[in-house]
Amino acid sequence: MVPLHWCLLWLLLPLSLRTQKLPTRDEELFQMQIRDKAFFHDSSVIPDGAEINSYLFRDTPKRYFFVVEEDNTPLSVTVTPCDAPLEWKLSLQELPEEASGDGSGDPEPLEQQRQQIINEEGTELFSYKGNDVEYFISSSSPSGLYQLELLSTEKDTHFKVYATTTPESDQPYPELPYDPRVDVTSLGRTTVTLAWKPSPTASLLRQPIQYCVVINKEHNFKSLCAVEAKLSADDAFMMAPKPGLDFSPFDFAHFGFPSENSGKDRSFLAKPSPKLGRHVYSRPKVDIQKICIGNKNIFTVSDLKPDTQYYFDVFVANSNSNMSTAYVGTFARTKEEAKQKTVELKDGKVTDVFVKRKGAKFLRFAPVSSHQKVTFFIHSCLDAIQIQVKRDGKLLLSQNVEGIRQFQLRGKPKAKYLIRLKGHKKGASMLKILATTRPSKQPFPALPEDTRIKAFDKLRTCSSATVAWLGTQERNKFCIYKKEVDDSYNEDQKKREQNQCLGPDTRKKSEKVLCKYFHSQNLQKAVTTETIKGLLPGKSYLLDVYVIGHGGHSVKYQSKVVKTRKFC
Repeated sequence: MVPLHWCLLWLLLPLSLRTQKLPTRDEELFQMQIRDKAFFHDSSVIPDGAEINSYLFRDTPKRYFFVVEEDNTPLSVTVTPCDAPLEWKLSLQELPEEASGDGSGDPEPLEQQRQQIINEEGTELFSYKGNDVEYFISSSSPSGLYQLELLSTEKDTHFKVYATTTPESDQPYPELPYDPRVDVTSLGRTTVTLAWKPSPTASLLRQPIQYCVVINKEHNFKSLCAVEAKLSADDAFMMAPKPGLDFSPFDFAHFGFPSENSGKDRSFLAKPSPKLGRHVYSRPKVDIQKICIGNKNIFTVSDLKPDTQYYFDVFVANSNSNMSTAYVGTFARTKEEAKQKTVELKDGKVTDVFVKRKGAKFLRFAPVSSHQKVTFFIHSCLDAIQIQVKRDGKLLLSQNVEGIRQFQLRGKPKAKYLIRLKGHKKGASMLKILATTRPSKQPFPALPEDTRIKAFDKLRTCSSATVAWLGTQERNKFCIYKKEVDDSYNEDQKKREQNQCLGPDTRKKSEKVLCKYFHSQNLQKAVTTETIKGLLPGKSYLLDVYVIGHGGHSVKYQSKVVKTRKFC
Protein backbone atom coordinates (compact mmCIF):
# COMPACT_ATOMS: atom_id res chain seq x y z
CA MET A 1 0.00 0.00 0.00
CA VAL A 2 2.09 2.85 -1.31
CA PRO A 3 1.07 6.11 0.36
CA LEU A 4 -1.75 7.94 -1.38
CA HIS A 5 -1.38 10.72 -3.96
CA TRP A 6 -3.48 13.62 -5.18
CA CYS A 7 -5.64 11.26 -7.22
CA LEU A 8 -7.17 9.75 -4.10
CA LEU A 9 -8.21 13.19 -2.92
CA TRP A 10 -10.46 13.55 -5.95
CA LEU A 11 -11.62 9.96 -5.89
CA LEU A 12 -12.78 9.86 -2.28
CA LEU A 13 -13.51 13.39 -1.11
CA PRO A 14 -15.92 16.03 -2.44
CA LEU A 15 -14.39 19.02 -4.11
CA SER A 16 -14.00 21.97 -1.82
CA LEU A 17 -12.23 25.27 -1.66
CA ARG A 18 -9.99 24.00 1.12
CA THR A 19 -7.77 21.20 -0.17
CA GLN A 20 -6.99 18.39 2.35
CA LYS A 21 -3.56 16.74 2.04
CA LEU A 22 -3.36 12.95 1.93
CA PRO A 23 -0.32 10.71 2.47
CA THR A 24 2.26 10.73 -0.24
CA ARG A 25 4.84 8.17 -1.24
CA ASP A 26 7.50 10.23 0.49
CA GLU A 27 8.11 8.45 3.82
CA GLU A 28 9.46 11.58 5.52
CA LEU A 29 6.36 13.49 4.47
CA PHE A 30 4.19 10.59 5.63
CA GLN A 31 5.77 10.81 9.09
CA MET A 32 5.03 14.52 9.20
CA GLN A 33 1.42 14.10 8.03
CA ILE A 34 0.55 11.26 10.37
CA ARG A 35 1.52 13.44 13.33
CA ASP A 36 -1.21 15.87 12.32
CA LYS A 37 -4.37 14.80 14.16
CA ALA A 38 -6.60 16.56 11.64
CA PHE A 39 -4.94 14.80 8.74
CA PHE A 40 -7.21 11.71 8.69
CA HIS A 41 -10.20 13.37 10.37
CA ASP A 42 -13.52 12.69 8.61
CA SER A 43 -11.78 10.67 5.91
CA SER A 44 -12.10 7.04 4.88
CA VAL A 45 -8.40 6.59 4.26
CA ILE A 46 -6.52 3.70 5.87
CA PRO A 47 -3.02 4.77 6.90
CA ASP A 48 -0.11 2.47 6.16
CA GLY A 49 1.19 0.56 9.20
CA ALA A 50 -1.22 1.95 11.81
CA GLU A 51 -4.09 0.14 13.52
CA ILE A 52 -7.34 2.09 13.49
CA ASN A 53 -10.27 1.61 15.87
CA SER A 54 -13.76 2.45 14.73
CA TYR A 55 -17.45 1.90 15.28
CA LEU A 56 -20.25 0.43 13.16
CA PHE A 57 -23.93 1.13 13.50
CA ARG A 58 -26.09 -1.90 12.87
CA ASP A 59 -27.04 -2.42 9.20
CA THR A 60 -25.01 0.64 8.18
CA PRO A 61 -22.00 -0.32 6.01
CA LYS A 62 -18.73 1.56 6.26
CA ARG A 63 -16.09 1.80 3.54
CA TYR A 64 -12.36 2.47 3.71
CA PHE A 65 -9.99 3.10 0.79
CA PHE A 66 -6.31 2.98 0.02
CA VAL A 67 -4.21 3.03 -3.15
CA VAL A 68 -1.45 0.68 -4.21
CA GLU A 69 0.47 2.52 -6.90
CA GLU A 70 2.87 -0.19 -8.04
CA ASP A 71 2.34 -3.75 -9.12
CA ASN A 72 3.87 -6.63 -7.13
CA THR A 73 3.49 -4.78 -3.83
CA PRO A 74 3.12 -6.90 -0.64
CA LEU A 75 -0.16 -6.27 1.16
CA SER A 76 -1.66 -7.36 4.47
CA VAL A 77 -5.08 -6.37 5.86
CA THR A 78 -6.27 -7.50 9.30
CA VAL A 79 -9.81 -6.99 10.61
CA THR A 80 -10.59 -7.61 14.29
CA PRO A 81 -14.27 -7.77 15.35
CA CYS A 82 -14.77 -6.75 18.97
CA ASP A 83 -18.21 -7.46 20.40
CA ALA A 84 -20.22 -8.67 17.37
CA PRO A 85 -19.67 -10.68 14.17
CA LEU A 86 -18.78 -8.67 11.05
CA GLU A 87 -19.31 -9.07 7.33
CA TRP A 88 -16.44 -7.57 5.38
CA LYS A 89 -14.99 -7.74 1.90
CA LEU A 90 -11.94 -6.36 0.12
CA SER A 91 -12.23 -5.35 -3.53
CA LEU A 92 -9.89 -3.86 -6.14
CA GLN A 93 -10.57 -1.24 -8.80
CA GLU A 94 -7.93 -0.33 -11.35
CA LEU A 95 -6.75 3.26 -11.36
CA PRO A 96 -7.50 5.20 -14.56
CA GLU A 97 -4.38 5.82 -16.56
CA GLU A 98 -4.89 9.59 -16.25
CA ALA A 99 -4.54 9.24 -12.49
CA SER A 100 -1.28 7.31 -12.48
CA GLY A 101 0.99 10.32 -12.95
CA ASP A 102 2.33 12.67 -10.35
CA GLY A 103 -1.08 13.78 -9.11
CA SER A 104 -1.16 17.13 -10.95
CA GLY A 105 -3.63 18.11 -13.66
CA ASP A 106 -7.01 19.61 -14.36
CA PRO A 107 -9.54 18.82 -11.62
CA GLU A 108 -12.37 18.17 -14.09
CA PRO A 109 -11.11 14.87 -15.55
CA LEU A 110 -10.26 13.69 -12.03
CA GLU A 111 -13.85 14.27 -10.93
CA GLN A 112 -14.99 12.24 -13.90
CA GLN A 113 -12.54 9.48 -12.92
CA ARG A 114 -13.84 9.57 -9.36
CA GLN A 115 -17.41 9.07 -10.49
CA GLN A 116 -16.29 6.35 -12.87
CA ILE A 117 -14.53 4.37 -10.09
CA ILE A 118 -17.32 4.80 -7.53
CA ASN A 119 -19.86 3.53 -10.05
CA GLU A 120 -17.79 0.42 -10.72
CA GLU A 121 -18.04 -2.51 -8.33
CA GLY A 122 -14.48 -3.68 -8.85
CA THR A 123 -13.05 -7.16 -8.35
CA GLU A 124 -13.75 -8.87 -5.04
CA LEU A 125 -10.50 -10.22 -3.59
CA PHE A 126 -11.65 -11.57 -0.26
CA SER A 127 -14.76 -11.75 1.92
CA TYR A 128 -15.50 -13.02 5.41
CA LYS A 129 -18.42 -13.29 7.81
CA GLY A 130 -17.93 -14.08 11.51
CA ASN A 131 -16.24 -12.93 14.71
CA ASP A 132 -12.74 -14.35 14.14
CA VAL A 133 -9.70 -12.17 13.64
CA GLU A 134 -9.27 -12.62 9.88
CA TYR A 135 -6.47 -11.70 7.49
CA PHE A 136 -5.94 -10.97 3.81
CA ILE A 137 -2.31 -11.47 2.88
CA SER A 138 -0.71 -11.18 -0.54
CA SER A 139 2.99 -11.18 -1.33
CA SER A 140 2.36 -9.52 -4.71
CA SER A 141 -0.63 -7.22 -5.14
CA PRO A 142 -1.54 -5.31 -8.29
CA SER A 143 -1.76 -1.54 -8.31
CA GLY A 144 -5.18 0.04 -7.96
CA LEU A 145 -7.73 1.47 -5.59
CA TYR A 146 -8.59 -0.95 -2.77
CA GLN A 147 -11.90 -0.75 -0.95
CA LEU A 148 -12.64 -2.37 2.42
CA GLU A 149 -16.36 -2.56 3.21
CA LEU A 150 -17.62 -3.61 6.65
CA LEU A 151 -21.13 -4.37 7.95
CA SER A 152 -22.62 -5.46 11.27
CA THR A 153 -26.10 -6.99 11.05
CA GLU A 154 -26.34 -7.98 14.70
CA LYS A 155 -25.79 -4.76 16.67
CA ASP A 156 -23.74 -1.58 16.94
CA THR A 157 -20.16 -2.65 17.47
CA HIS A 158 -16.49 -1.75 17.64
CA PHE A 159 -13.81 -3.12 15.36
CA LYS A 160 -10.14 -2.67 14.48
CA VAL A 161 -8.37 -2.57 11.10
CA TYR A 162 -4.65 -2.82 10.38
CA ALA A 163 -3.15 -2.60 6.90
CA THR A 164 0.44 -2.46 5.71
CA THR A 165 2.56 -2.77 2.56
CA THR A 166 5.57 -3.90 4.59
CA PRO A 167 4.23 -6.89 6.56
CA GLU A 168 7.62 -8.59 6.84
CA SER A 169 9.31 -5.69 8.60
CA ASP A 170 6.33 -4.37 10.59
CA GLN A 171 5.25 -7.51 12.51
CA PRO A 172 3.03 -5.55 14.92
CA TYR A 173 1.17 -8.61 16.17
CA PRO A 174 3.13 -10.94 18.46
CA GLU A 175 3.79 -14.37 16.98
CA LEU A 176 2.37 -17.57 18.46
CA PRO A 177 4.50 -20.65 19.14
CA TYR A 178 4.15 -23.79 17.01
CA ASP A 179 1.78 -25.14 19.67
CA PRO A 180 -0.52 -22.22 20.60
CA ARG A 181 -2.71 -24.14 23.04
CA VAL A 182 -3.27 -23.20 26.67
CA ASP A 183 -2.87 -26.24 28.93
CA VAL A 184 -4.42 -26.92 32.33
CA THR A 185 -1.59 -28.36 34.42
CA SER A 186 -3.32 -28.47 37.81
CA LEU A 187 -6.95 -28.51 38.85
CA GLY A 188 -8.38 -28.00 42.33
CA ARG A 189 -11.64 -27.01 43.97
CA THR A 190 -10.87 -23.29 43.90
CA THR A 191 -7.69 -23.06 41.78
CA VAL A 192 -6.62 -23.82 38.21
CA THR A 193 -3.00 -23.64 37.00
CA LEU A 194 -2.44 -22.71 33.34
CA ALA A 195 0.68 -23.02 31.20
CA TRP A 196 1.50 -22.13 27.60
CA LYS A 197 4.56 -22.02 25.36
CA PRO A 198 6.28 -18.61 25.14
CA SER A 199 5.84 -16.35 22.13
CA PRO A 200 8.79 -16.24 19.66
CA THR A 201 8.35 -12.47 19.64
CA ALA A 202 10.03 -12.38 23.04
CA SER A 203 12.48 -15.27 22.73
CA LEU A 204 13.68 -14.71 19.13
CA LEU A 205 12.83 -11.14 18.15
CA ARG A 206 13.66 -9.75 21.61
CA GLN A 207 10.61 -7.52 21.61
CA PRO A 208 8.92 -6.68 24.93
CA ILE A 209 5.69 -8.60 25.45
CA GLN A 210 3.29 -9.34 28.26
CA TYR A 211 0.63 -12.00 28.72
CA CYS A 212 -2.93 -11.33 29.80
CA VAL A 213 -5.14 -14.09 31.23
CA VAL A 214 -8.92 -13.81 30.92
CA ILE A 215 -11.33 -15.87 33.03
CA ASN A 216 -15.09 -16.09 32.59
CA LYS A 217 -17.98 -18.59 32.78
CA GLU A 218 -19.55 -18.05 29.34
CA HIS A 219 -17.20 -18.77 26.43
CA ASN A 220 -13.70 -18.33 25.05
CA PHE A 221 -12.74 -15.03 23.44
CA LYS A 222 -11.03 -14.69 20.08
CA SER A 223 -9.46 -11.28 20.63
CA LEU A 224 -8.44 -9.00 23.46
CA CYS A 225 -10.57 -6.37 21.76
CA ALA A 226 -13.64 -8.56 22.44
CA VAL A 227 -12.60 -8.87 26.10
CA GLU A 228 -12.20 -5.12 26.49
CA ALA A 229 -15.57 -4.56 24.87
CA LYS A 230 -17.08 -6.88 27.49
CA LEU A 231 -15.24 -5.26 30.36
CA SER A 232 -15.80 -1.70 29.09
CA ALA A 233 -12.94 -0.70 31.36
CA ASP A 234 -10.21 0.39 28.92
CA ASP A 235 -9.92 4.18 28.83
CA ALA A 236 -8.51 3.98 25.30
CA PHE A 237 -11.48 2.02 24.06
CA MET A 238 -13.78 4.08 21.91
CA MET A 239 -17.21 5.04 23.22
CA ALA A 240 -20.17 4.64 20.87
CA PRO A 241 -20.77 7.89 18.98
CA LYS A 242 -24.22 9.40 18.82
CA PRO A 243 -25.96 9.07 15.45
CA GLY A 244 -26.52 12.33 13.63
CA LEU A 245 -23.38 14.02 14.91
CA ASP A 246 -20.16 14.46 13.01
CA PHE A 247 -18.27 11.21 13.40
CA SER A 248 -14.77 10.37 12.35
CA PRO A 249 -13.90 6.74 11.52
CA PHE A 250 -11.16 7.05 14.09
CA ASP A 251 -9.72 9.73 16.26
CA PHE A 252 -6.06 9.99 17.10
CA ALA A 253 -6.80 10.89 20.73
CA HIS A 254 -8.69 7.61 21.16
CA PHE A 255 -6.46 5.37 19.15
CA GLY A 256 -3.00 6.05 20.46
CA PHE A 257 -1.30 7.95 17.64
CA PRO A 258 1.76 9.59 19.23
CA SER A 259 2.86 13.16 18.85
CA GLU A 260 6.39 12.22 17.85
CA ASN A 261 8.64 9.39 16.63
CA SER A 262 6.18 8.36 13.91
CA GLY A 263 6.99 6.53 10.69
CA LYS A 264 7.78 3.00 9.65
CA ASP A 265 9.72 2.60 12.89
CA ARG A 266 6.88 4.34 14.69
CA SER A 267 6.36 1.57 17.29
CA PHE A 268 3.15 0.86 15.42
CA LEU A 269 1.64 4.10 16.62
CA ALA A 270 0.33 2.81 19.91
CA LYS A 271 0.21 3.85 23.52
CA PRO A 272 2.79 2.40 25.91
CA SER A 273 1.52 -0.50 27.98
CA PRO A 274 1.94 -0.97 31.72
CA LYS A 275 5.40 -1.89 32.97
CA LEU A 276 6.31 -5.52 32.72
CA GLY A 277 6.40 -7.50 35.92
CA ARG A 278 3.50 -5.65 37.51
CA HIS A 279 0.12 -7.32 37.72
CA VAL A 280 -2.55 -5.13 36.16
CA TYR A 281 -6.08 -5.92 37.27
CA SER A 282 -9.05 -4.65 35.31
CA ARG A 283 -12.13 -4.11 37.43
CA PRO A 284 -14.32 -6.99 36.39
CA LYS A 285 -17.87 -6.54 35.16
CA VAL A 286 -20.42 -9.09 34.11
CA ASP A 287 -18.43 -11.90 35.74
CA ILE A 288 -15.25 -11.62 33.68
CA GLN A 289 -11.70 -10.95 34.86
CA LYS A 290 -8.58 -9.86 32.98
CA ILE A 291 -5.18 -10.20 34.66
CA CYS A 292 -1.98 -9.09 32.95
CA ILE A 293 1.00 -10.95 34.44
CA GLY A 294 4.09 -9.71 32.60
CA ASN A 295 6.16 -12.24 30.67
CA LYS A 296 5.49 -15.33 32.82
CA ASN A 297 3.96 -18.27 30.93
CA ILE A 298 2.59 -20.11 33.98
CA PHE A 299 -0.23 -18.73 36.09
CA THR A 300 -2.50 -20.04 38.85
CA VAL A 301 -6.04 -18.67 38.95
CA SER A 302 -7.43 -18.67 42.50
CA ASP A 303 -10.67 -17.88 44.36
CA LEU A 304 -12.78 -19.92 41.95
CA LYS A 305 -16.01 -21.68 42.88
CA PRO A 306 -16.02 -25.48 43.28
CA ASP A 307 -17.76 -27.63 40.67
CA THR A 308 -17.98 -24.71 38.20
CA GLN A 309 -16.93 -24.56 34.56
CA TYR A 310 -14.62 -21.71 33.60
CA TYR A 311 -13.19 -20.58 30.26
CA PHE A 312 -9.55 -19.47 30.14
CA ASP A 313 -7.91 -17.36 27.43
CA VAL A 314 -4.35 -16.10 27.10
CA PHE A 315 -3.35 -13.14 24.97
CA VAL A 316 0.19 -12.07 24.17
CA ALA A 317 0.46 -8.30 23.72
CA ASN A 318 3.30 -6.31 22.21
CA SER A 319 4.25 -3.90 24.98
CA ASN A 320 5.24 -1.24 22.45
CA SER A 321 2.18 -1.37 20.23
CA ASN A 322 -0.47 -2.84 22.57
CA MET A 323 -1.48 -5.04 19.65
CA SER A 324 -2.21 -8.60 20.71
CA THR A 325 -2.64 -12.16 19.50
CA ALA A 326 -4.86 -14.83 21.05
CA TYR A 327 -3.66 -18.27 22.07
CA VAL A 328 -6.08 -21.18 21.65
CA GLY A 329 -8.15 -20.94 24.82
CA THR A 330 -9.29 -23.79 27.02
CA PHE A 331 -11.93 -24.57 29.63
CA ALA A 332 -12.08 -26.66 32.80
CA ARG A 333 -14.48 -27.52 35.61
CA THR A 334 -13.18 -27.10 39.12
CA LYS A 335 -13.40 -30.08 41.44
CA GLU A 336 -16.37 -30.64 43.69
CA GLU A 337 -16.15 -29.84 47.36
CA ALA A 338 -15.05 -32.81 49.38
CA LYS A 339 -18.09 -34.70 50.50
CA GLN A 340 -18.32 -34.35 54.24
CA LYS A 341 -19.76 -36.86 56.64
CA THR A 342 -23.38 -36.03 57.37
CA VAL A 343 -24.38 -36.05 61.03
CA GLU A 344 -27.75 -37.67 61.76
CA LEU A 345 -29.97 -35.71 64.16
CA LYS A 346 -32.28 -37.63 66.48
CA ASP A 347 -35.71 -36.26 67.27
CA GLY A 348 -35.61 -34.25 70.50
CA LYS A 349 -31.91 -34.78 71.24
CA VAL A 350 -29.37 -31.93 71.50
CA THR A 351 -26.26 -32.35 69.30
CA ASP A 352 -22.99 -30.44 69.77
CA VAL A 353 -21.38 -29.23 66.51
CA PHE A 354 -17.96 -27.68 65.85
CA VAL A 355 -17.39 -25.81 62.57
CA LYS A 356 -13.94 -24.68 61.44
CA ARG A 357 -13.28 -21.10 60.37
CA LYS A 358 -14.93 -20.65 56.94
CA GLY A 359 -15.77 -24.35 57.08
CA ALA A 360 -19.10 -26.13 56.73
CA LYS A 361 -20.91 -29.02 58.39
CA PHE A 362 -23.89 -31.01 57.09
CA LEU A 363 -26.60 -32.54 59.28
CA ARG A 364 -29.58 -34.65 58.33
CA PHE A 365 -32.94 -34.98 60.06
CA ALA A 366 -35.37 -37.69 58.92
CA PRO A 367 -38.45 -37.91 61.20
CA VAL A 368 -39.67 -41.49 61.54
CA SER A 369 -43.35 -40.49 61.82
CA SER A 370 -45.63 -38.18 59.86
CA HIS A 371 -45.53 -34.62 61.15
CA GLN A 372 -47.13 -31.24 60.57
CA LYS A 373 -44.28 -29.09 61.83
CA VAL A 374 -40.55 -29.33 62.50
CA THR A 375 -38.86 -27.09 65.03
CA PHE A 376 -35.12 -26.34 65.08
CA PHE A 377 -33.47 -24.92 68.21
CA ILE A 378 -29.98 -23.45 67.60
CA HIS A 379 -27.67 -22.15 70.30
CA SER A 380 -24.62 -20.43 68.77
CA CYS A 381 -21.88 -20.48 71.38
CA LEU A 382 -19.33 -18.10 69.81
CA ASP A 383 -19.56 -16.01 66.63
CA ALA A 384 -22.58 -15.90 64.37
CA ILE A 385 -23.14 -18.93 62.16
CA GLN A 386 -25.12 -19.30 58.96
CA ILE A 387 -27.76 -22.03 58.77
CA GLN A 388 -29.52 -23.34 55.67
CA VAL A 389 -32.32 -25.89 55.78
CA LYS A 390 -33.50 -27.80 52.70
CA ARG A 391 -36.45 -30.15 52.59
CA ASP A 392 -36.12 -32.75 49.84
CA GLY A 393 -33.79 -30.39 47.97
CA LYS A 394 -35.95 -27.25 48.34
CA LEU A 395 -34.47 -24.36 50.31
CA LEU A 396 -36.74 -23.45 53.23
CA LEU A 397 -34.48 -21.36 55.46
CA SER A 398 -31.26 -19.33 55.22
CA GLN A 399 -30.33 -17.20 58.24
CA ASN A 400 -27.43 -15.95 60.35
CA VAL A 401 -27.78 -17.02 63.98
CA GLU A 402 -26.38 -15.42 67.13
CA GLY A 403 -27.26 -16.65 70.63
CA ILE A 404 -30.40 -18.81 70.79
CA ARG A 405 -32.85 -18.98 67.89
CA GLN A 406 -35.89 -21.12 67.19
CA PHE A 407 -37.24 -21.86 63.70
CA GLN A 408 -40.52 -23.65 62.99
CA LEU A 409 -41.06 -25.06 59.51
CA ARG A 410 -44.05 -26.72 57.91
CA GLY A 411 -43.71 -30.49 57.77
CA LYS A 412 -44.35 -33.00 55.03
CA PRO A 413 -44.91 -36.78 55.22
CA LYS A 414 -41.70 -38.81 54.82
CA ALA A 415 -39.72 -35.62 54.25
CA LYS A 416 -35.95 -35.45 54.84
CA TYR A 417 -34.21 -32.27 55.98
CA LEU A 418 -30.61 -31.34 55.11
CA ILE A 419 -29.03 -28.70 57.37
CA ARG A 420 -25.89 -26.85 56.25
CA LEU A 421 -23.93 -24.90 58.86
CA LYS A 422 -21.31 -22.45 57.59
CA GLY A 423 -18.60 -21.11 59.91
CA HIS A 424 -17.73 -17.46 60.41
CA LYS A 425 -14.78 -16.00 58.48
CA LYS A 426 -13.26 -14.57 61.69
CA GLY A 427 -12.97 -17.80 63.63
CA ALA A 428 -14.28 -21.26 64.45
CA SER A 429 -17.89 -21.73 65.54
CA MET A 430 -19.50 -23.95 68.16
CA LEU A 431 -23.19 -24.56 68.58
CA LYS A 432 -25.85 -26.81 69.99
CA ILE A 433 -28.71 -27.85 67.73
CA LEU A 434 -31.93 -29.74 68.32
CA ALA A 435 -34.56 -30.83 65.80
CA THR A 436 -37.93 -32.11 66.89
CA THR A 437 -41.46 -32.75 65.66
CA ARG A 438 -42.80 -32.34 69.24
CA PRO A 439 -41.72 -28.89 70.46
CA SER A 440 -44.04 -28.85 73.46
CA LYS A 441 -41.18 -28.42 75.92
CA GLN A 442 -38.28 -26.22 74.90
CA PRO A 443 -34.93 -27.70 76.01
CA PHE A 444 -33.20 -24.30 76.14
CA PRO A 445 -34.14 -21.57 78.59
CA ALA A 446 -35.94 -18.48 77.34
CA LEU A 447 -33.75 -15.38 77.12
CA PRO A 448 -34.51 -11.66 77.20
CA GLU A 449 -33.51 -9.55 74.22
CA ASP A 450 -30.75 -7.90 76.28
CA THR A 451 -28.36 -10.33 77.99
CA ARG A 452 -25.97 -7.77 79.42
CA ILE A 453 -25.08 -7.51 83.11
CA LYS A 454 -25.34 -3.96 84.52
CA ALA A 455 -23.02 -2.84 87.31
CA PHE A 456 -24.00 0.10 89.58
CA ASP A 457 -20.94 2.27 89.99
CA LYS A 458 -22.35 4.29 92.92
CA LEU A 459 -23.03 1.09 94.87
CA ARG A 460 -19.45 -0.16 94.61
CA THR A 461 -17.58 -0.57 97.89
CA CYS A 462 -14.14 -1.87 98.84
CA SER A 463 -15.61 -5.37 99.36
CA SER A 464 -18.76 -5.58 97.24
CA ALA A 465 -20.35 -4.86 93.85
CA THR A 466 -24.03 -4.65 92.95
CA VAL A 467 -25.25 -5.87 89.55
CA ALA A 468 -28.59 -6.42 87.77
CA TRP A 469 -29.84 -8.43 84.78
CA LEU A 470 -33.08 -9.04 82.95
CA GLY A 471 -35.25 -12.14 83.17
CA THR A 472 -38.33 -13.45 81.34
CA GLN A 473 -41.88 -14.58 82.04
CA GLU A 474 -40.62 -18.16 82.32
CA ARG A 475 -39.41 -19.31 85.73
CA ASN A 476 -35.74 -20.24 85.39
CA LYS A 477 -32.78 -20.86 87.61
CA PHE A 478 -30.01 -18.22 87.59
CA CYS A 479 -26.50 -18.81 88.95
CA ILE A 480 -23.87 -16.09 89.36
CA TYR A 481 -20.11 -16.69 89.46
CA LYS A 482 -17.13 -14.45 90.15
CA LYS A 483 -13.45 -14.72 89.15
CA GLU A 484 -10.61 -12.40 90.09
CA VAL A 485 -8.69 -11.10 87.04
CA ASP A 486 -5.68 -8.83 86.49
CA ASP A 487 -6.09 -5.12 85.92
CA SER A 488 -4.72 -5.73 82.39
CA TYR A 489 -7.67 -8.00 81.56
CA ASN A 490 -8.88 -6.80 78.15
CA GLU A 491 -11.66 -7.36 75.65
CA ASP A 492 -9.72 -10.04 73.72
CA GLN A 493 -9.39 -12.19 76.86
CA LYS A 494 -13.01 -11.51 77.67
CA LYS A 495 -14.06 -12.64 74.20
CA ARG A 496 -12.17 -15.91 74.54
CA GLU A 497 -14.21 -16.68 77.64
CA GLN A 498 -17.52 -15.82 76.00
CA ASN A 499 -18.39 -19.38 75.01
CA GLN A 500 -22.07 -19.31 75.90
CA CYS A 501 -22.35 -23.09 75.68
CA LEU A 502 -20.01 -23.71 78.60
CA GLY A 503 -22.17 -24.29 81.65
CA PRO A 504 -21.60 -23.68 85.36
CA ASP A 505 -20.35 -27.27 85.68
CA THR A 506 -17.07 -26.08 84.10
CA ARG A 507 -16.51 -23.50 86.86
CA LYS A 508 -14.70 -23.96 90.17
CA LYS A 509 -16.90 -24.31 93.23
CA SER A 510 -15.02 -21.43 94.89
CA GLU A 511 -16.17 -19.09 92.09
CA LYS A 512 -19.87 -19.71 92.75
CA VAL A 513 -21.71 -16.83 94.46
CA LEU A 514 -25.30 -18.12 94.57
CA CYS A 515 -28.19 -19.60 92.53
CA LYS A 516 -31.81 -18.41 92.62
CA TYR A 517 -35.08 -18.76 90.71
CA PHE A 518 -36.65 -15.71 89.17
CA HIS A 519 -39.40 -14.65 86.71
CA SER A 520 -42.08 -11.98 86.27
CA GLN A 521 -45.27 -11.97 84.23
CA ASN A 522 -44.73 -8.23 83.73
CA LEU A 523 -41.67 -7.90 81.50
CA GLN A 524 -41.23 -4.29 82.66
CA LYS A 525 -40.48 -5.67 86.13
CA ALA A 526 -38.47 -8.72 85.03
CA VAL A 527 -35.28 -7.33 86.57
CA THR A 528 -33.29 -8.80 89.42
CA THR A 529 -30.36 -7.38 91.38
CA GLU A 530 -27.68 -9.03 93.46
CA THR A 531 -24.86 -7.78 95.66
CA ILE A 532 -21.66 -9.84 95.50
CA LYS A 533 -19.83 -9.60 98.83
CA GLY A 534 -16.49 -10.77 100.19
CA LEU A 535 -14.40 -9.02 97.52
CA LEU A 536 -10.94 -7.49 98.04
CA PRO A 537 -10.29 -3.72 97.80
CA GLY A 538 -8.95 -2.38 94.48
CA LYS A 539 -9.36 -5.71 92.65
CA SER A 540 -11.02 -6.55 89.30
CA TYR A 541 -13.55 -9.38 89.03
CA LEU A 542 -15.12 -11.12 86.07
CA LEU A 543 -18.83 -11.76 86.76
CA ASP A 544 -20.93 -14.35 84.86
CA VAL A 545 -24.63 -15.14 85.05
CA TYR A 546 -25.96 -18.51 83.84
CA VAL A 547 -29.61 -19.24 83.17
CA ILE A 548 -30.52 -22.94 83.31
CA GLY A 549 -33.53 -24.37 81.45
CA HIS A 550 -35.85 -27.25 82.36
CA GLY A 551 -33.82 -29.72 80.33
CA GLY A 552 -30.62 -28.78 82.14
CA HIS A 553 -29.15 -26.77 79.24
CA SER A 554 -27.62 -23.46 80.30
CA VAL A 555 -26.88 -20.17 78.56
CA LYS A 556 -24.38 -17.61 79.80
CA TYR A 557 -25.13 -13.90 79.78
CA GLN A 558 -22.49 -11.45 78.53
CA SER A 559 -19.61 -11.29 81.01
CA LYS A 560 -19.00 -8.15 83.04
CA VAL A 561 -15.77 -6.88 84.64
CA VAL A 562 -16.16 -4.82 87.85
CA LYS A 563 -13.51 -3.25 90.10
CA THR A 564 -13.92 -2.60 93.82
CA ARG A 565 -12.95 0.69 95.38
CA LYS A 566 -9.39 0.86 96.67
CA PHE A 567 -10.15 3.27 99.52
CA CYS A 568 -13.38 3.49 101.48
